[in-house]
Amino acid sequence: MSIKAFIQEEILMPRLQKAQVLAVYDPDGRYGELCLGMADDNRWVVDAGISSITSRAEAIEALSALGRNEIEQLLIYVPATKPIEDEEKQKDPFALYPACGAVFPDGDGDTYLSICLKAKPDHATQVRAVFAENANPGFAVIDAIGGGFSWPNLRALLSVESTRDILFALLSPSEAQQKAIKGNDAWVGEVKDLLKVSMGLDLKTKGKSWSSIADELWRYLLFSEFIFDLPESLPESLSNVPHAPEAARPLIEDLCERLRNDRRTQNVYVQRAESIESKSEGLNLVEACGHIKDLGVKDTFPFEERTFLKNAISSLLEDNIDQAREIISNHAASVWNGKGESQAQWDFLRSAVTLIECCRDNDRALQDHGKSMDALIDFYISRFREVDQRHREFEQAVSDYVWQDIQGIFTPVQAFVRKQYGILIGKVQSLFTKHFQQTGWPVTGRMSNTEVFDKMVAPQLEISGRKIAFIMVDTLRYELGVELEKQLSEETQARITPALVQLPSITPVGMAGLLPGASADFKLIKTDAGFAPQVTGSVVANVTQRMDFIKKKYGSRFQETRLEEFVRKRFDISPDTDLLVLRSVEIDAHFENNPETAPTEITNALKRIRVAVHKLREAGFEEVVIATDHGFFMNTHAGPGDTCQKLPGEWVNIHDRALLGDGQADAMHFCVEAEKAGIQSDYKCFAGPLSMAAYRDRLLYYHGGCSLQECVVPVIQLQLKQSTSFEEKEVSIELNYKNGAKRITTRLPVIDVQAISQSLFSPDKEFEILLEAHDKKGNVVGEAKPGGPVNPATRSIMLQAGGKEKVAIKMSMEFEGRFKIKALNPTTMTAYDQLDLETDYTV
Repeated sequence: MSIKAFIQEEILMPRLQKAQVLAVYDPDGRYGELCLGMADDNRWVVDAGISSITSRAEAIEALSALGRNEIEQLLIYVPATKPIEDEEKQKDPFALYPACGAVFPDGDGDTYLSICLKAKPDHATQVRAVFAENANPGFAVIDAIGGGFSWPNLRALLSVESTRDILFALLSPSEAQQKAIKGNDAWVGEVKDLLKVSMGLDLKTKGKSWSSIADELWRYLLFSEFIFDLPESLPESLSNVPHAPEAARPLIEDLCERLRNDRRTQNVYVQRAESIESKSEGLNLVEACGHIKDLGVKDTFPFEERTFLKNAISSLLEDNIDQAREIISNHAASVWNGKGESQAQWDFLRSAVTLIECCRDNDRALQDHGKSMDALIDFYISRFREVDQRHREFEQAVSDYVWQDIQGIFTPVQAFVRKQYGILIGKVQSLFTKHFQQTGWPVTGRMSNTEVFDKMVAPQLEISGRKIAFIMVDTLRYELGVELEKQLSEETQARITPALVQLPSITPVGMAGLLPGASADFKLIKTDAGFAPQVTGSVVANVTQRMDFIKKKYGSRFQETRLEEFVRKRFDISPDTDLLVLRSVEIDAHFENNPETAPTEITNALKRIRVAVHKLREAGFEEVVIATDHGFFMNTHAGPGDTCQKLPGEWVNIHDRALLGDGQADAMHFCVEAEKAGIQSDYKCFAGPLSMAAYRDRLLYYHGGCSLQECVVPVIQLQLKQSTSFEEKEVSIELNYKNGAKRITTRLPVIDVQAISQSLFSPDKEFEILLEAHDKKGNVVGEAKPGGPVNPATRSIMLQAGGKEKVAIKMSMEFEGRFKIKALNPTTMTAYDQLDLETDYTV
């Protein structure tokens, strides 16, 4: 089709058919002949260029004829510039006609260049080259573009039509396409013409096989995009490497984006880019361009992604957080995130920036919220807790990645971020201990942990037939409680309440404070070992004593076990049981013994609580109360020697953060009467460091003292209801690894996860999925790495129907062999899909 016919049939006619009246403004006189040529018995064309008076009268007559249905369409050709402003329209004698119909040109899509590109989609590069030389080429010039090329063999063999699709197929053909072009070289001559016409590539290879042509095409394509994106001059060593002309830029960039974004071709793209970049097989880009700091915005090659990462790190360390955030945002969807190691690095940096921003936002707000203990606690539970959450997520990223950071490129980031966190925490702690000395503990009007059982559990046991579970978690600070409540509220009616712990904030005291009767009679009595908690006259210093204490009160209505045992189905609930106590000790035990990897155990503990709640519902329990003995603090920002000397006097040292006994305060300590601290005991005073320091060096985790993190804890009440979690029939999960590969060569393999809804009524519904790697015995040997789509608190991901995510699995360092990647329901642990894989690590 000629360009003239294309404009008539594809541009002007559809508007006439829709609006009946069309005004064509043409200051260059380009479209006059073709507009006049559209006149027929049913279409009246008025030429406004002949005479203003005559044409105006003719236009009015034609419009009247249209109104009488004597004609079907009216086209007014005006060889002048289209009026834009209202004042210009008032002076235009033909402004009436576009007002009651349509107008041409109408927007950027009606420029002459845009129309020619639409008419010649397979020859866009040539079209742009023509316009670069002449902004107003004639119709004959445009019609000559293409020279009759139609690539019949390529279209037939590859089963595609457009030039772009032919090129895409040549770059990454399907099995059927590869089979079609093998043994048939009739297409080779067409390819040479096609590449020359479409992107300016003169093939140098004399080979007639697909592989030899594809090698040259890939190098030309990726190097061209690299040059187009490079803000500065190309190094001399690369100046003679062939690349596309500027006119081919849209085609080059479109093909590269398609190859990177199409899941079927991403792995091929990565392999090709790595090969072209390399010294042994490719262009040695690292050596040639490694000195360039500004590489543009695209990361065509892997060395560019490394450079962008280093630039983001430098920006952060220079305190240019906005620039670091912008770089991270620009590369959030990078194809190189398909490599688990790259994804881990970017997630690490993202968590660092997020923590710094959170610290600074809360630092600015602290002055308005720290004027009293009440105000400070409200600030903590409503907002400041997020600082601790972001810090925990950052430390989890450190734990997940530090073993790979052989060169130590993130070591300065760790130090910088931890320092920022430590400075803010120091300010908050100073306010807390100041108010603590004035106000005492617990704060009047706020729930004390000793009231939890008597107010939330005991009343339910007075209702006949009512079954309630009491989950006692050893160590759960408030921000984690918020995360847990969010997850549980998806399936139950959940409510979180802040409570103030019984001091000192250690397990024997805190757990005893959760027993029945503790709100009325709780004491610390002196013993040969120091002290012991006592409730209503009974010593309850260990698990056995505490459980016997509850059993004595409720008899056969009471049962207890470890939460882990309950989840693993190693415990049978008696029909007579109305009160079931489940004890969770994993978080505290892991922090005490392995603080560097403890953040991972937090997610496992929360996961087990969710599973336990599901099992409790199935067992007929109607309510669950989740409480904890104390919170905790992650002391990762402290350096060597960052300790506090113990206060002089007669003291019992409690968990390296608190003292019971007798003495006087000094510049480093608070010291209050024990009763003012809410401690009924034989000891006169309670004391502790004013700062977040401890009495022992290199403590990465602690509790026992006085801080918001240690002393403000969550209590979660659950009213169990019918599960609203999705069933297998509502959604199917599809897992894929590298388009069907069966071996992993990295300890951070990236799995493609897709949720496909089976219900017409839930297209926008979100589904929660847990990804784990299991060995043949069912042991967990790999988990989803937090960051990106993976919730750091639960390690689960949320997907909408049709949603897709790339999730890195962190494999256990000790494991090698066959395993399964499973997509699980986080509450029932039922599997929706699984992949059979095997390790193939290079040693």
